[in-house]
Amino acid sequence: MVREFHYGGQALIEGVMIRGRRCISVALRHPDGSITTSAIPLEASPMGRLRGMPLLRGLAALGETMSLGLRFLFRSAQVASGEEAKEFSSTLLWLWLFLGVAFSLALFLALPLLATWGLDRFIDSAILSNVTDGVIRIAVFVIYLELISLIPGMRRLFAYHGAEHKAVNAYEAGAPLEVEEVRKYSTAHARCGTAFILIILVLALIAFAFLGREALWLRFVERIVLFPLIIAVGYEVMRFQAEHIKNALVRAFLVPSLALQSLTTRQPDDGQIEVAISALKGAIEADEGASARDRNRNNSPYDTQDP
Repeated sequence: MVREFHYGGQALIEGVMIRGRRCISVALRHPDGSITTSAIPLEASPMGRLRGMPLLRGLAALGETMSLGLRFLFRSAQVASGEEAKEFSSTLLWLWLFLGVAFSLALFLALPLLATWGLDRFIDSAILSNVTDGVIRIAVFVIYLELISLIPGMRRLFAYHGAEHKAVNAYEAGAPLEVEEVRKYSTAHARCGTAFILIILVLALIAFAFLGREALWLRFVERIVLFPLIIAVGYEVMRFQAEHIKNALVRAFLVPSLALQSLTTRQPDDGQIEVAISALKGAIEADEGASARDRNRNNSPYDTQDP
């Protein structure tokens, strides 16, 4: 069955977040074992409108994912620790986003460049130097995933990541959203953020290979300037792969991405699958409810607003 909207989400601390067409559905497991699911309407914003525009939608999706993901990650941490969930200030969220971006630039851009700069005395070709930079960047990313997967708390987070993928895979296959059925599905998904990052890193390797070998600071600036375009193209590549998943050639290209997800997902237990199902159902039901209200409003002879 063809679906007009692709649901997707993010693992939280003892929870799962699913983005719907019009809302964010968040299901959280409380210390007492209960699950609460809430649907938070997506506010109309320029970022939301950009999601329908090719190329620009990739940057919009990344920005939205980072801001919403961080917001609900904080909230889930509070709930998991038994605290009352409180909204973090916008200033604090922006500060954490800035620190996250700065850390990523240092680890995945500056560090590989510095390593390559140290090896340049042994490399004659500018293209080979830039390819070396790209290979080191991918290696750093894989090592980073390996290291964080050793953290006990991250293993549980990755299990929720696997549960989210299983639920979405089951839904897209038309299977009932029940624990016994969802458990049968894979913990890997073509639209995973891990796959997205790998696509970006491979595209960056190709694009940066032909930049030449300038001063170290200029090489850093060149890469920062080009990264938004690479992100935009990478998002379109990921969408194309997901929409043509049955094509044998596309599936062959997906093998590395799906394999890499073994580092960021774990087999979830039934309780974690239950949380993922709750989040997905919450998003679906909220979207269906919003669509029904829109139809009623359009069919009404009166210009009314929801109470």
